[in-house]
Amino acid sequence: MRVVVVWAVSTLTMLALAGILPDFQLQSDNGDSITKIAFTAAWGAGAFGLLSALVWPVLVRALLIVPALVLGLLVFFLNGSLLLLALRLIPDGRGAADPQTAVVVAAVMSAVASATSTALAVRDDNAYRRRLSRLAVRRRRRSGTDSGRSGPPGTVFIQLDGVGHDVLARAADEGLMPTVAQWLADEEGHRLTPWRTDWSSQTGASQLGILHGSNHDVPAFRWYEKETGDVMVSSRPASALELQRRAVARTDHGGLLTLDGASRGNLFSGGAAQLALVLSMAARFGKGRRSRAGYFAYFSDPANAVRTAVSFVAEVCREIGQSIRARMRKLTPRIKRGGLYPFIRAFATVVERDVVVAAVIGDMFAGRTAVYADLVAYDEVAHHSGPNSRDAEKVLARLDRSLALIVKVAEHTPRTYRIVLLSDHGQSPGETFAGAYGLTLKDLVRAGCGLPVPRRAQRTRSASEARDAVRIALHRPVDEGAAEHLAKPSDPVVLASGNLGLISFPDIEGRASREQLDRSHPALLGTLANHPGIGFLLVRSERHGSVVLGRGGTEIPVAELVDGEGPLAPFGPGAAAAVRRTDTFPHVADIMVNSMYDGATGCVHAFEEQIGSHGGLGGEQSRPFLLWPAQLTAPVAPGTELVGAEQVHKVLRRWLRECSGPQIPLSAPGAAGGTDEADGAVQAAG
Repeated sequence: MRVVVVWAVSTLTMLALAGILPDFQLQSDNGDSITKIAFTAAWGAGAFGLLSALVWPVLVRALLIVPALVLGLLVFFLNGSLLLLALRLIPDGRGAADPQTAVVVAAVMSAVASATSTALAVRDDNAYRRRLSRLAVRRRRRSGTDSGRSGPPGTVFIQLDGVGHDVLARAADEGLMPTVAQWLADEEGHRLTPWRTDWSSQTGASQLGILHGSNHDVPAFRWYEKETGDVMVSSRPASALELQRRAVARTDHGGLLTLDGASRGNLFSGGAAQLALVLSMAARFGKGRRSRAGYFAYFSDPANAVRTAVSFVAEVCREIGQSIRARMRKLTPRIKRGGLYPFIRAFATVVERDVVVAAVIGDMFAGRTAVYADLVAYDEVAHHSGPNSRDAEKVLARLDRSLALIVKVAEHTPRTYRIVLLSDHGQSPGETFAGAYGLTLKDLVRAGCGLPVPRRAQRTRSASEARDAVRIALHRPVDEGAAEHLAKPSDPVVLASGNLGLISFPDIEGRASREQLDRSHPALLGTLANHPGIGFLLVRSERHGSVVLGRGGTEIPVAELVDGEGPLAPFGPGAAAAVRRTDTFPHVADIMVNSMYDGATGCVHAFEEQIGSHGGLGGEQSRPFLLWPAQLTAPVAPGTELVGAEQVHKVLRRWLRECSGPQIPLSAPGAAGGTDEADGAVQAAG
């Protein structure tokens, strides 16, 4: 009956379009009766539906070699071609349309058919369940498994990028995220607990630690390596692949997902054999490259492509409207949101979300043991609109709807699933360093070194996983070299990671000491340490080992740091340990700079163009969350704090063992598969 209803609605839609569009006709030049025109429309709608069901998946699979966003645009033209073919199949040649009109007609008909089918399924819960059950049975038959729900539970980890613990709790309390609120209200539902990041509170460090068990020597989102002259950037494919290789070598195991796992929308693979939109794998070519497989799963349905395209355009318009409203209301702090940003935001909040959620649903129907997916929508919007803005709150509401869909699907999968929600870091609000003081960190460093400073503060390039993901989706080259072009070899390299700054001197071999810097640039350290926008510096001393410098000549050896005292006093518990750990990294910068932090307002000053930032110490950025099913053991003992992404990895590995049994080792044995996920999975399973 649903097929008949969808066919009837498609027929009426085609009749309406024929009456509206002058270049689309369903009758002969001599005119036809109403009955004959209706028959022609029904024939054309039926032929178009059959072609979409039979031919479309083959076309999309053949076109996977084109960039993902280009494929999204090709959807319309291919859909229009199928409509032209359907019109040619109408007897007596009564159907005709211009190519441009065919594109419009096909898009409208696909959208209407999808909306009708979805509405019918929603109204009829039994029909919806039967459809999901059929999909599950079909997948089980392909894999040769039983027809019932059997075996140990699987685990789905959903990472809400950049959502802090307090932001999530507030969103649930205020009704913005009803799915999360329901989990928390149910005594047998989920439990919420915060955890504390390392000094580098950003996705590269946190997700590498969570998925691969080590984020050693990841001092920031981007940093300069003197021995090669390269700038490592966590969201660049080659850098991400190298970081993953280093983590695998250090831990001697493939990652969290080596046993029948799937990695979706992440920076790193986690050792999974099933990959989609994984940046570290975008640097690999050849047979083992599967990072784009999720696009086929999603775009194989033309209605998905049309729906996502419409949502993409709506999101671009929404961002432009919100930006104009912010300017008209003179909201502060505020940054420029023009150029390509509306399209980057739409990619993060629509395209990536839709493809990742579809891939997760496919993994659940396939019965995979562990799935880890990252949804970056909130993080991207919060950077530009602020973590507590209405814009960001609306994104949280849409993410909650995606969670609700995953929960609904879990009722019909071949095995039960436990859903763990987590974040990799939070975000701290605040005006940019340049906005507050009229100069960038690079300008301040150059002034302290006695180098020329531009009259106007230049915008500091903003770190963004979504921006690099868009370039990869378009097959655009991503610059993997140094981000700073030095006028002279002695010019300092100044990099930013939220409110964490890194200063390196290429002409000084190894890690520069305070004494060397005082000889070559006697005013630099004092200029930085005494600036009101800077909280503290970390630098190596030849006499005292590494030291932390603060205002008024304060100098404390790292070994003597104590939380709540000296320059680290505003930053709260754990700050001293975080600084000490980073000080041991081989690629720690010559000077590590953390911005000021106002404990009363929770504000920091980002060294990038961001009014919601993360990357250093100070406020909510260092306080992400774990939301876990009550059936699992608590992450830590009562009264104990969960600290560091590497500890989170151990907790998640323990939970996988609780769900899937002893084949998941608590401390993974050696898996010399290196960066080959498939080999790593085989070795871990063996």
